[in-house]
Amino acid sequence: MASKLLANAVRRKLCKPTGAPFRRHPFSTAAAVAAAEPLEEESSGISMKGVKISGRPLYLDMQATSPVDPRVLDAMLPYYLSRYGNPHSRTHLYGWESERAVESARAQISALINASPKEIIFTSGATESNNISIKGVMHFYRDKKRHVITTQTEHKCVLDSCRHLQQEGFDITYLPVKQDGLVDLETLRASIRPDTGLVSVMMVNNEIGVIQPMEEIGKICKEFNVPFHTDAAQALGKIPIDVDKMNISLMSLSGHKIYGPKGIGALYMRRRPRIRVEPQMNGGGQERGIRSGTVPTPLVVGFGAACELAMKEMEYDEKRIRELQERLLNGIRGKLEGVVVNGSEESRYAGNLNISFAFVEGESLLMGLKEVAVSSGSACTSASLEPSYVLRALGVEEDMAHTSIRYGIGRFTTEEEIDRAVELTVKQVEKLREMSPLYEMYKDGIDIKSIQWAQH
Repeated sequence: MASKLLANAVRRKLCKPTGAPFRRHPFSTAAAVAAAEPLEEESSGISMKGVKISGRPLYLDMQATSPVDPRVLDAMLPYYLSRYGNPHSRTHLYGWESERAVESARAQISALINASPKEIIFTSGATESNNISIKGVMHFYRDKKRHVITTQTEHKCVLDSCRHLQQEGFDITYLPVKQDGLVDLETLRASIRPDTGLVSVMMVNNEIGVIQPMEEIGKICKEFNVPFHTDAAQALGKIPIDVDKMNISLMSLSGHKIYGPKGIGALYMRRRPRIRVEPQMNGGGQERGIRSGTVPTPLVVGFGAACELAMKEMEYDEKRIRELQERLLNGIRGKLEGVVVNGSEESRYAGNLNISFAFVEGESLLMGLKEVAVSSGSACTSASLEPSYVLRALGVEEDMAHTSIRYGIGRFTTEEEIDRAVELTVKQVEKLREMSPLYEMYKDGIDIKSIQWAQH
């Protein structure tokens, strides 16, 4: 369906008669840069940014983003090509059909989390939803509530939003986590104050995949009558979510983590008991005045379709992804020693496997794994050479934190890709360890931690 629509659109464009000879318009700045630095596909391989590889790498970075499911693209295309009306236009068919599509998608998303469609607000993504939730709630209740509780392992946009509130005079408690990455519930309970206005805890961690005890956290928040916000970008469509059972007041969602398009997200806002926020953007008052701006119909339709597919296929996907994760972990552990899984192995999403390799430098391992698209942590902080703050919060020693690799497994990952990833990882780790004097000392039975290194 998608290919037919694209073909028809291209055919109409090519066959359209023109009275004037064809003139090439000058490139925009961005287009000129893209044209100047193309992806060079040669017979011997691909070269880009100074890196040359034999072909396109295996994609195992699903926590950074996921490919769009072809069925999602099929649902989106009509709203680019023929049903392109503004959903806020009230006077004609184009607006009406776009509005109906938006409301249908709202229902698809709400069904996945057991909410009402009226509780879904469309945003540009989970980062914006997190900002609205944290800043919006505290600004609205600023006269009575001056305290926020979050964890040290939250996504950077949550931590930065909290730091912004600190600069405005609010108090923030950053809860430590246990060695398995989970929140200590008694520490959370003890941290709640009469002026606590929000508790924000990520449902599934983006770096290590641990699943927090959401129902227990929700019960504590309900007991003290404190709103509970969660960043569920990595959880939506991958684990069952019930906003009533979990007593969630606000929840941030993202489209591109569940095989939907980039640039679209949503904010769940509970209506009973009602939670209020101060809008972070001014404009035409769309989305109940909470998020002004034209709702992008094709993206919303894609997000809704992705949620509907996730609802139908979640159980199958989870089972298959768990099998692939076990295949990957057992394959690596069967051939290498000194392999440590970061975060709880019991309470975690199977599609996220974060591993540290002793006696190996993580950046060197990443550079050696050019044929596998993996990361050493969050895509939002991947430019930093510092060890992951999430792993450091777990108490992982700095040398091991530097050696971590995150493998992201998804709906379209194959057994052949997993086997190839195991082969390449083992080969590269063995190569790097051969060059490591520390590994030689370890094999000779020397306790590395007992060595007193001289200062120069």
